[in-house]
Amino acid sequence: MPRALLSVSDKRGIVEFARELAGLGWEIVSTGGTAKALAAAGITVTPVEKVTGFPEMMDGRVKTLHPAVHGGLLARRQVRGDLMALERHGIAPIDLVAVNLYPFRETVARAGVTVEQAIEQIDIGGPSMLRSAAKNHEAVTVVVEPADYARVVDALRAGGVGPELRRELAVKVFRETASYDAAIAQWLGDHAAGEGAADPDAPPPFLLLALDRRQALRYGENPDQKAAFYVTGESGGLADLSQLGGKELSFNNILDLDAAYLALDPWPDSTACVVIKHTTPCGIALGRTTLEAYRRALATDPVSAYGSVVGFNTVLDAETATAMAELFVEAVVAPSFHPEALAVLRKKKNLRIVEVPRRRPERSLDFKRVRGGFLAESHMRFDPDESAWKTATRRAPTAEELDDLRFAWAAVMSVKSNAILVAKDGRALGIGAGQMSRVDSSMLAVHKARAAGHDVTGAVLASDAFFPFRDGVDEAAKAGVRAIIQPGGSVRDPEVVAAADEHGLAMILTGKRQFRH
Repeated sequence: MPRALLSVSDKRGIVEFARELAGLGWEIVSTGGTAKALAAAGITVTPVEKVTGFPEMMDGRVKTLHPAVHGGLLARRQVRGDLMALERHGIAPIDLVAVNLYPFRETVARAGVTVEQAIEQIDIGGPSMLRSAAKNHEAVTVVVEPADYARVVDALRAGGVGPELRRELAVKVFRETASYDAAIAQWLGDHAAGEGAADPDAPPPFLLLALDRRQALRYGENPDQKAAFYVTGESGGLADLSQLGGKELSFNNILDLDAAYLALDPWPDSTACVVIKHTTPCGIALGRTTLEAYRRALATDPVSAYGSVVGFNTVLDAETATAMAELFVEAVVAPSFHPEALAVLRKKKNLRIVEVPRRRPERSLDFKRVRGGFLAESHMRFDPDESAWKTATRRAPTAEELDDLRFAWAAVMSVKSNAILVAKDGRALGIGAGQMSRVDSSMLAVHKARAAGHDVTGAVLASDAFFPFRDGVDEAAKAGVRAIIQPGGSVRDPEVVAAADEHGLAMILTGKRQFRH
């Protein structure tokens, strides 16, 4: 009689799986809670302690770490010495293992979890059994995902689990145990020094990345490049996306969706819209409604908005969806969509409709790949704290200018460097991005504003990093800008501030850079 060992934390489908195995003539060996669940369902179960000759002990910490289990898993059926060892020690082979692991990742994702609670969710026997069975997959079928139970049953009914499927299942095991160990090492490493003992944003001394392929993509940055989207398992961000319509997502779509998510982050309590082109905003605005926010964002640069990704930070309604029909858009992203809005958007069969819940991702690192390694840095987030702001010029901004400066400072965060953004009344009028000099970005922002028919007179300007020379201020003043917000920190700050004073501008130094390379 073939023998199966079942020991699962996630009990979805395990009763049905065991019942199928029993019906095919298998002996079922099981542990703890799994054995109780199977017995309660009327399935005959051999307790693991009957196999090992030892009871489960230490609150279940020790139950399957025994030669009677691992000998049965690791014995090579084609090696006479292995089979003689089994016979000499009275060990029966184990032909199938279904194990999934203690919910460590789910446990540490909850707020307020202590190190002691996390440690108790570190599985020892489960990974050991999985690895033993996967190592000997020539003879043993190993199942780590409940979704594979039906495939195994179908194969057994058809005459047996073939070598291709056994190897595929073994690969899943090593992938799962590697991911599991990486999560443990990362979490314990972050908490080893004790809460508050170290900078929580400091890059750790080692990184273990376990990435699951979420979906294959149409192609990479160019059609001849293969691409896929991988997720880390952390909550928040694009790992939570749902595509509700349209063509398959591309590599560039994912990058632009992420840029939209970042750009909307500063406004959790206001209605905002952003138009993304090549991972940077070409329009961004607030509004009393999504329709108003969309129209104001689109008006920043309607020419560049062609083929863009449009993002909202609140539910998208039918009225706004109807207005968007006039523009060719690659994708639209929002935390949710009104059913009538979906009906309107789905009339464009190729339009990618993407739903991403608006919740801040947990503290994490951002990565950039370089040849031979990775760069890692703490996650960039907009900081609304104005305690470090100071007026550097003789003239302080008016209350109206200060409101515009707040908006501009939040909006410029998501623009790629050298970033200059001209704004007024809660919307961007012109954006200069990606230039090699800051004065070029200043001139470009003004040019884009005027090209779209906007009057820059009385507007404000935000710069993501300091002005290295006064020329950017001179260009802004020439266009009619009345107030500037920038980090400061240049050796030429006095010269830059003096230029603002000469033109009668107000200038605020934030003391913090928002540079995106």
